[in-house]
Amino acid sequence: MARRRLFMALLVCLAIMGITWGVYQEKVAHRSLPVQAGVPVALGDEVNLLARLIAAEAGSEPYEGQVAVGAVVLNRVRSPLFPSTISAVIYEPWAFESVSNGHIWQVTDLSTPTMAAIDALNGWGPSYGALFFWNPYKPVSPWVWTRTILTQIGNHVFAR
Repeated sequence: MARRRLFMALLVCLAIMGITWGVYQEKVAHRSLPVQAGVPVALGDEVNLLARLIAAEAGSEPYEGQVAVGAVVLNRVRSPLFPSTISAVIYEPWAFESVSNGHIWQVTDLSTPTMAAIDALNGWGPSYGALFFWNPYKPVSPWVWTRTILTQIGNHVFAR
């Protein structure tokens, strides 16, 4: 009975997101979904929020760069220097430009960013433990340049 309810809840979430079962199987099912207390959480509110942030901050970046942006959020969740939940990290004042300017709510295509969020939640960390990222070709606070740069993916550098 619990499995049936979980399956029905998954279908409802997919319908709400406008994803058909075939598209879901093709794009997401080959990845193992993150599990929390034995329940898949890949379609939960925080994953949707993470996907929105990825889309807004790195939607035009290579897939690896999108996963790295998601990994930065998760690295912050694990760090004692930042809040301890995905939503608290994302909503932290002045943490992400796309939240401050509202772009996070204007993104429409979440298919690839959702896969990137799932991959980050499953442990892929191409940011090498970074806590920060920025586009070095845009004006940024001089403070951010004091961080140790770990890697660059696409137009973003990732730093600790």
